[in-house]
Amino acid sequence: MEILRNLILFAILLSVIVSIHEFGHLVAAKFFNVYCQEYSIGMGPKLFSFKGKETEYSLRALPLGGFVAMAGDSDNSLETKVDDSNLPAERTLTGIAKWKRVIVMFAGIFMNIVLAILIYSLIILHSGTYVVSSKPEITLIQENSPAAIAGLKQGDIVTNVAFENGLSISPESYMELIQFTSAYDGNGPWNLTVLRNNEYVEVKVNPEYDAEENRYLIGIGFSNAAVETVDVNIFNCFKYGFEYTFFILKLTWSSFMSLFKGMNLNSLSGPVGIYSTVSEAASLGPEYYFQLMAMISVNVGVVNALPLPIFDGGRVLIVLIEAIIRRPLSQKAQNLVMSASMIVLLFLIIFVTYNDIFRLIGG
Repeated sequence: MEILRNLILFAILLSVIVSIHEFGHLVAAKFFNVYCQEYSIGMGPKLFSFKGKETEYSLRALPLGGFVAMAGDSDNSLETKVDDSNLPAERTLTGIAKWKRVIVMFAGIFMNIVLAILIYSLIILHSGTYVVSSKPEITLIQENSPAAIAGLKQGDIVTNVAFENGLSISPESYMELIQFTSAYDGNGPWNLTVLRNNEYVEVKVNPEYDAEENRYLIGIGFSNAAVETVDVNIFNCFKYGFEYTFFILKLTWSSFMSLFKGMNLNSLSGPVGIYSTVSEAASLGPEYYFQLMAMISVNVGVVNALPLPIFDGGRVLIVLIEAIIRRPLSQKAQNLVMSASMIVLLFLIIFVTYNDIFRLIGG
């Protein structure tokens, strides 16, 4: 029974995230008068559908995705094919202005971020308070601590922290710095850049594990004035939801950029790992489940921004290349880059699935 519940929650989570993404494409396409034949929640055989003015809205049997079937969009073979032979060019995706195509492609990513902002805002509203903090200026250094040994000084403002696994952040507040360093995996030093007397100084610090805190620390502190707890209401919760979402966005983007440095591959998770995480979050309560939904929505947005032609970011890249060379890419060239992208994606799917299963069996 628990397995069934987890499967349902897993399916709902992915369906909401993907459907919201595709809804962004739908709204933008319709705004520019692109013909949309179908908007579907789920894949596979239709369970239910109704016809709008010209678009069919469907619910399909497999709740693990969704799509928008737009005229002139032939990149995704899973989508319903649209016969655009009798449509004017300006009603197809390829027939509208290039800047409009870019907006249509990025609209899905935009909606994933909006979903995360909404979820985080409501979670913060439910909690009733939110912790805000000032810039990450060090006001205390413990004697004989890693920070003292490394040469950090009171008054240093932390402008960047990088781990050996490729993760890095430029914290705008003390809380951002604390939340980021909490994710440290125990390998290698922290590479800090601090602003000291209007000059940037690089410092390498070897953190020490604190059993009482159950985390790695370097022995720095901040004044009580650096942190403030504010009351949250319906009028300001979206401001704080926006701030927190963009902190998660920065962290997620940094994580993905580390992949291009050949690092952090083992931390990738695929569907098996996501299912396991959803199960764990669901057991902790609704708030953790929705936090996970928001975080995965941000991840989906970031992944789709990557410059691979099978993702929205890659399709935007093709549009930009065509704008520069002032002609469409040949079908042969498009097929070539699409095939190369599929090979890369297939490798990643196999790799992350192996990682997930390896973790589950305790390897």
